[in-house]
Amino acid sequence: MEFKDVLKFYPNFPSEGINFVDIMPFLQDRKVFSDLIAEIGKLVTAPSVAAPEARAFLFSTPLLLTDCGVTNVIPFRKKGKLPHSGDDLQRIEIMKEYGPDRIYFRKSDIAAGESENGVFRITVLDDVLATGGTAEGIAHALGATRIKVRGEEYRIEVAEFIFIAELDGLNGRGRLSQIAPVHTIIHI
Repeated sequence: MEFKDVLKFYPNFPSEGINFVDIMPFLQDRKVFSDLIAEIGKLVTAPSVAAPEARAFLFSTPLLLTDCGVTNVIPFRKKGKLPHSGDDLQRIEIMKEYGPDRIYFRKSDIAAGESENGVFRITVLDDVLATGGTAEGIAHALGATRIKVRGEEYRIEVAEFIFIAELDGLNGRGRLSQIAPVHTIIHI
């Protein structure tokens, strides 16, 4: 079975003019899901994965159980979903294909990962690449963030972007490829 055959499409959802790509059917077939995780694992080069709420959680956390080298998953959540103290919580303004939004991450989640030569390398993994607004916002915020661990300051580098599906006509790849390599499993 082709991965593309697993997807479902919902026109005009969540609003008029949007063609929603549903990746949840991957969770209904153990072998197909396992094959997809293995395919994603071949593309990941960083030890940490940034996972925007909520579908990316489902496809990033299984990487921790593989031999692909992922040791840390960093959740990016909506307001009020990440407990925090002090200046640990960071806000990101993003522009999605259907309007502006905000997501948040914790610097401590990044610090829990592995660094090398003063850098935390992170793969941004999401379900669908449309306009690229979410991934671009995450990449810019990570690039501007510094992490302090035991008195040492570290910078963050986006190693690559990985998407399960890409809507080729929306030019998200063009926006993101200026930042880091873009990999997609399924092109639509």
